[in-house]
Amino acid sequence: MGTYLNPGNSGFKEKLNTEYVDKTGLIGLINRTVETNNKLTCISRPRRFGKSYAAQMLCAYYDKTCDSHELFAGFEIAKDQTYEKYIGKYDVIYLDMTNLLGKVTPEDLIPYIIKKVSEELGSIYPVAAAAGSFDEVLVRTVDHTGNKFIMIIDEWDAPIRETPEIERDYLKFLRMLFKSSGTTPKIFAAAYMTGILPIKKDGSQSAISDFREYSVLDPLDFAKYVGFTEEEVRGQCEKHHKSFVSMKRWYDGYTVGNFRSIYNPYSVMQALGSGRYKSYWKKTSAAETLMTYIDMDQDGLQDDIARLVAGESIIVDTDFYQNDVETFTCKDDVLTLLIHLGYLTYEEVDDSYGDEGDGLLTGLARIPNEEVRSEFEKILRKAKHKSLIQLVKRSDQLLKDTIAGNCEAVAKAIQDVHESQYAPTWYNNEQSLRYVVKMAYISSVDQYGKVEELPTGHGIADVVFVPKRHSSLPAMIVELKWDKSSEGAIRQIRENNYPKALEQFEGEILLVGVNYNEAIKQHTCMIEKYRK
Repeated sequence: MGTYLNPGNSGFKEKLNTEYVDKTGLIGLINRTVETNNKLTCISRPRRFGKSYAAQMLCAYYDKTCDSHELFAGFEIAKDQTYEKYIGKYDVIYLDMTNLLGKVTPEDLIPYIIKKVSEELGSIYPVAAAAGSFDEVLVRTVDHTGNKFIMIIDEWDAPIRETPEIERDYLKFLRMLFKSSGTTPKIFAAAYMTGILPIKKDGSQSAISDFREYSVLDPLDFAKYVGFTEEEVRGQCEKHHKSFVSMKRWYDGYTVGNFRSIYNPYSVMQALGSGRYKSYWKKTSAAETLMTYIDMDQDGLQDDIARLVAGESIIVDTDFYQNDVETFTCKDDVLTLLIHLGYLTYEEVDDSYGDEGDGLLTGLARIPNEEVRSEFEKILRKAKHKSLIQLVKRSDQLLKDTIAGNCEAVAKAIQDVHESQYAPTWYNNEQSLRYVVKMAYISSVDQYGKVEELPTGHGIADVVFVPKRHSSLPAMIVELKWDKSSEGAIRQIRENNYPKALEQFEGEILLVGVNYNEAIKQHTCMIEKYRK
């Protein structure tokens, strides 16, 4: 067994010795591509979504220098009709690009790969040592053994993300391997690449166009094999006697293809092990990059960030993003990168009219869960753009005025947001008013948990703000009215006993009624303290 050639099954075996959720069905999908025109597969997902686990699993399955039957016994792949056909039948070339970048300077990366793989091949198959270029080494080896390679590249895009100065040479190397009609079919039975970003575009096309790509935007059959499904998380919570409700609130929220609830496996396993539900993103380098992208000078970007933090979904056009971390022509490119990094989740919805629709889809992005939202909250006050700074300052003052019972100031603050760029285009119902109120209280996200349409037993409270732990702030029940009265809003809170939903809360509760009079285009507010 070697480092880059036939690395064996020890990596996968180690995973099985800890905690493993069965994702071996992915092997069956790859098996169906072997020796076909679809044999080049690229999977892109955010960090910590189990991509490296999958790569090591494939190494263990295909590597002909080890017998992995015992490792896969009892898993999904063992029941697949292709299982025996391909297990342990290939020489595997395995490249972990992140690891390789830590060993050499960027300019030495490609020569180092060629040298090390060629040396390992030559030590096993001396005939390969007499060949010339790298592709000739691979061709001669295949001619000698009569057996093509399976190539697995983990974090294929690390050089694109971390060392863009070698992007051109790196893509040239990949093209040599995977875009040569003369040599590629002779060398590879299949290839599998993982990454955060889809394959770099060359103009409007993929730079390595023969790969079938399955990104977080378009995962097709691979959706359930990268990340945890809700069924898998529920099973783990039952096994470890942990709260599924808390797990769902913190780590659910990613829509991947037809799966509306995909979880970040790393965070789920950390929470299962520690028993603590919190953000584990701070342990990854991804968390350090969010501020960089939020502060970019793309028109309208900060407005969209504010809407996302307030809990709204925004329209994003992902078609023109160039799949790197430097080329941004508009805010949609930045937001698309945030989707690939896992800061946002994305789904396409039919926005056509009528029962059957016309097939037109709109792409919507939102912050997926409490874990990622907490990262946005941490940096909201650190943002450098004037529009966000002013919004946060106004929101801070609004919260102070609400707690102080200054009804006129609260009404004016909400009026100011209504008249700002953050207001919805159509301001014509209570849903529009709710949007403005959420935006007005945006800075409260780091001090309050916000629940919309909270069932109370006798109705539904519009917006409820509950202080986070170890806070002396009051809870706030906000009821919204359109062309009625703020007094009527307070009366509805009391008559329907909305505060009963907070009976476990021991602190002070404020009742806040907000009304918008469409005729005079004015908001009014009434605030009362609730006495239990």
